[in-house]
Amino acid sequence: AAGGMRLPVWRWLPLALALAAAGAAGQSPLQRRVVRDVLEYFHGRSNVHFLFKERELDGLIEREDPSGTFVQLRLGLAQTTCRKRAPQRHCRVLESRRKPTCLACYKFDTTGDVPKVLDKYHNCGPSHHLAAKEIRQRDEAECRAVEEAGRGGDTPYLPGMFAFSRGLPA
Repeated sequence: AAGGMRLPVWRWLPLALALAAAGAAGQSPLQRRVVRDVLEYFHGRSNVHFLFKERELDGLIEREDPSGTFVQLRLGLAQTTCRKRAPQRHCRVLESRRKPTCLACYKFDTTGDVPKVLDKYHNCGPSHHLAAKEIRQRDEAECRAVEEAGRGGDTPYLPGMFAFSRGLPA
């Protein structure tokens, strides 16, 4: 701000989020939700001490079927100068630092007003790590399982879904 005046976080944060969202203008609302969720998941890890920004997005798949909408994407991240515990307004990307990639697969139930997550899978790590054959095969299997969520008889058991009562002996 002009004159060295510092703006409180609540004043600039919505603008920063809006600018970040503007970069994601080509994405569907579900894809943006997955990107937000992946960033939250990644920053929630105990070994992550700095804030990371979206670097690139690729491998985008969005498929609809009667059981819901499946979204898969690869999110490239870049480390910034800001610590995650004390985020600041201007977080410069550190070009020479870690650039992890996250694979995310989500299945949404889109029948209600707000899409619900039926199942999800994340895997974040160095891109060469995610390219390793055995990890790639596991990721593919996990994503296939996520895509199957909500179809036919493989609905997961949820607490309270069934009630059983035991009759007294005659």
